[in-house]
Amino acid sequence: MNKNILLTLICLLTTTFAFAQKGGGIIAGTVTSADGNPVAGITVELTETGATAVSNHDGVFQFKNVKAGNYTLLINLRNHEEVRRQVTVENNQSAEVTMQISLQVGELQGIIVTGNRNSFKADRTSQSLRVATPLLELPQNVQVVTNKVLASQSIISMSDGVVKNVAGATRLEHWGDLYTRINARGGRLAAFRNGVNITSDWGPLTEDMSFVDHIEFVKGPAGFMMSNGEPAGIYNVVTKKPTGIQKGEATVTYGSFDLMRATLDLDGKLDKPGKLLYRLNLMGQTKNSFRDYEFNDRYSIAPVISYQLDEKTLLTAEYTFQHVTMSDIGSAYVFATEGYAIYPRNFSFSNPAIDPNTVNEHSAFVNLQHQLDDNWKLTAQIAHFNFKQRSSDIWPDAVLEDGNVIRRLYAFDADLKNTYGQAFVNGDVTTGAVRHRILGGLDVGVKEGLYDWGQSYQLDSVNGYFNAHNPNYGMPIGGIPVFDRTTSLSKRAVSRVNQSYTGLYLQDELGFFDNKLRLTLAGRYTYVKQDDTVIVRHFTPRAGISFSIDRSTSVYALYDQSFIPQTGLLATGGTPEPITGNNIEFGIKKNWFDGKLSTSVAAYRIIKNNELSPDPNSTPANPIVQQLGQSRAEGVEVDVMGEVVNGLSVVANYAFTDSYVSKEGESYGSVIAKGTRIAGFAKHNLNTWFTYTLQSGALKGAGIAAGFSWQAERSSWSWTEEPSRMALPNYFRLDGGLFWEKNKIRLTANVFNILDEYLYTGADYGTYYYWQAEAPRDIRFSVAYKF
Repeated sequence: MNKNILLTLICLLTTTFAFAQKGGGIIAGTVTSADGNPVAGITVELTETGATAVSNHDGVFQFKNVKAGNYTLLINLRNHEEVRRQVTVENNQSAEVTMQISLQVGELQGIIVTGNRNSFKADRTSQSLRVATPLLELPQNVQVVTNKVLASQSIISMSDGVVKNVAGATRLEHWGDLYTRINARGGRLAAFRNGVNITSDWGPLTEDMSFVDHIEFVKGPAGFMMSNGEPAGIYNVVTKKPTGIQKGEATVTYGSFDLMRATLDLDGKLDKPGKLLYRLNLMGQTKNSFRDYEFNDRYSIAPVISYQLDEKTLLTAEYTFQHVTMSDIGSAYVFATEGYAIYPRNFSFSNPAIDPNTVNEHSAFVNLQHQLDDNWKLTAQIAHFNFKQRSSDIWPDAVLEDGNVIRRLYAFDADLKNTYGQAFVNGDVTTGAVRHRILGGLDVGVKEGLYDWGQSYQLDSVNGYFNAHNPNYGMPIGGIPVFDRTTSLSKRAVSRVNQSYTGLYLQDELGFFDNKLRLTLAGRYTYVKQDDTVIVRHFTPRAGISFSIDRSTSVYALYDQSFIPQTGLLATGGTPEPITGNNIEFGIKKNWFDGKLSTSVAAYRIIKNNELSPDPNSTPANPIVQQLGQSRAEGVEVDVMGEVVNGLSVVANYAFTDSYVSKEGESYGSVIAKGTRIAGFAKHNLNTWFTYTLQSGALKGAGIAAGFSWQAERSSWSWTEEPSRMALPNYFRLDGGLFWEKNKIRLTANVFNILDEYLYTGADYGTYYYWQAEAPRDIRFSVAYKF
């Protein structure tokens, strides 16, 4: 099976070159700023064909195999008038053109990233990641999942398969679609939104893609994000911003299991000069499930306003509201003593009489960007999150043989209020022959959380089991409880989070030999106060080196120390120690085909002390964790993203991951032995996604897409160590689709799990197994209209 998959991938990559076109002429251009400097990352459109090219580090872009004739080149950037140039192409000749933008290089930071949405490949991150270094030169594995990739895969939420676009990333199932937990490099990736760390124990609420522009994955410690950083890395969801282009898009989606969804994206100017801009994204969705009595209805509202205060200052304010009404968040769990997947995929332990769960999430950002001069830029941001959840979940008191189960229904309420502040400066200066890219800043935050799962009721008893082989979805013998919420959550909470932190960060990237050799030196000081009793102060250094072999190839090495305060409850009743450790990473990056395709290979080793792992005895009523002595995660990651030839784009990745206890630790009165594997990863993880669009003829704009995901030696919340117990089987899923786009209309039809395999994730709980099934063959059809 493994050989067949690899051979298929090699064949697909090889045959793509057969589509290459020959003949015609070349358009060779350069993009410069108002002060005459070359500008990288600018998207240039050939309006007659719709083809785009992105300027490289020397400002150079190129269109090859262009038919003879007259053409118009277009650059369209936010808060900037269109730049158009006419050019004439002759066969076997090169037409040269210069396109100058009336902005200086420093003013373009944060604008050029808008080009990411037109390609499978990005050259830079958003300004919310703070670093001004191009991805090719950055000494770390950073991947960007662009808007075009998300659209081609019909992804509608953060939990809807985003992880298959990044090497080694897996989603751990938990509480249905309430939140998206993503693991990589042997640990949890911290959840960021617009550069703010919004991670909580069971949050944030899964983002709907209607208001998301792109998603950035940073592998390994992200010291440049300041304050507390997870050694495994982060993912940063970047929301849509105004572009200054008057446009709109409406999309309607229908799918299996009664999916009905509509989105509206409006973008434009509120005044004639274009100083006051807006963006508004609206979404409404109803969706049932392949599982009985399961549903997930959502809507979201996301307005954004930006105002150009003067030539150097931009103020942006945005608000996002997400509402969810969904079935019991534990309805996806299935339990059995005999093994995995012994019941039909539509089976559920839930009950239709259980009240719906509701979640409301409010978030607000105010961002100020000020260009101090040609070389220095100041960014300041404040953000506030308010999350309110009123829900319930089912968990078994007993799982017996012959399918008999005693179910218990728990209340699960949560109120979270988080406030953040950030201020940082970016500088680009030269001293003698050395270039300095400087980053320095302050990051502060307050996280407050209240959780209550103290109320619970047995639905069944020894006098009236729920039998999975002969399920009865009528009123259970214990009835359906009505939870008492008359007392405020602040008084009845059984778990509280109260954390404040301050982080100071300073980084200097020194460029030698015309910036071919880059040395990064940085340090972070963190102060954390937790639950008014724990105060931690810690300094962590960071060092990286990157060397450009040529204009399209670089190699790098990185060393970083990590420090993270941890929350949770040990079985002994104590609180866990903070994570400390270090990361070493080596890698090589290369751009191909004039920058249209990027490849990267990274090898890493992360050592963590005092890492937390779910305790096997944890339940919703008693959610406890265990603390390991020392763990080690190591592996190799390969990522491929971009366009191979005109019309053929690819996302492909492979990761080898291993994570295990490297020094013994004690938890729950027993020793966790050296060599014990740590749950939450697949040892082998391979993903591909190809799209091909016809470039000419009557079917121009039509295309086909296909890809697969394969995982071997995988786990979610626990590894099966006993030979007599079942382990999770290998995983293979095939997806595909058809699409057609012409003028303002785009039709997309995607099919997920084409082979209709019974796919699932789960864990061995010692005396029984649990699993969550994925959907059977699932069809999704969308119609998008641009105006």
